[in-house]
Amino acid sequence: MTKFLFFIDELSTWVGKAFAWLILVLTLGVSYEVFMRYVLRAPTTWAFDISYITYGAMFLMAGAYTLSRNGHVRADVVYRLWSPRTQATMDLVLYVLFFLPAIAALMYSGWNYADMSVRFREVSIFSPAGVPVFPLKALIPVTGLLLFLQGFAEIIRCVLCIRSGQWPQRLHDVEETESLIIREHQQQQAAAETSEKGAGA
Repeated sequence: MTKFLFFIDELSTWVGKAFAWLILVLTLGVSYEVFMRYVLRAPTTWAFDISYITYGAMFLMAGAYTLSRNGHVRADVVYRLWSPRTQATMDLVLYVLFFLPAIAALMYSGWNYADMSVRFREVSIFSPAGVPVFPLKALIPVTGLLLFLQGFAEIIRCVLCIRSGQWPQRLHDVEETESLIIREHQQQQAAAETSEKGAGA
């Protein structure tokens, strides 16, 4: 089961990190526009379209990756005080009642939206450059599918945690500073307790 969960995590990671390279396109496009607009006094007709298309693609395709790392924003003031089994039970209820229906709606509506955009080869209405926007809209149902797969993996994690009382392993590549500080504090406490026991003996 762990291999299956890691496979879905790795798929979400690969897609998220691949699309993260669009930040270079976004940076170069905006920098070029700033140079043309303020130095050469010749603004481009495509910079705005490129910026929202690249940012939109990054935002869409990073959703499953963020979910795989448990990185979405949550109000966890009370949540963090619960036992892992209680956390998993609450997460499972929320995934079933809210997450899965919302993602199903995203895939259904997104497919129709993307299909129409691709069939008409939709272009941007915000500039005369006619920048194609149908590739961005085609990502909407793909995003829904990736989120559905990752959500399924998270539901399995919840079930495993309810059974065992401990959260299953998760792939990690980025960690919040708060988590690092807490772990370092725990290690220092453990080391202090060990040295006290050694001194007492």
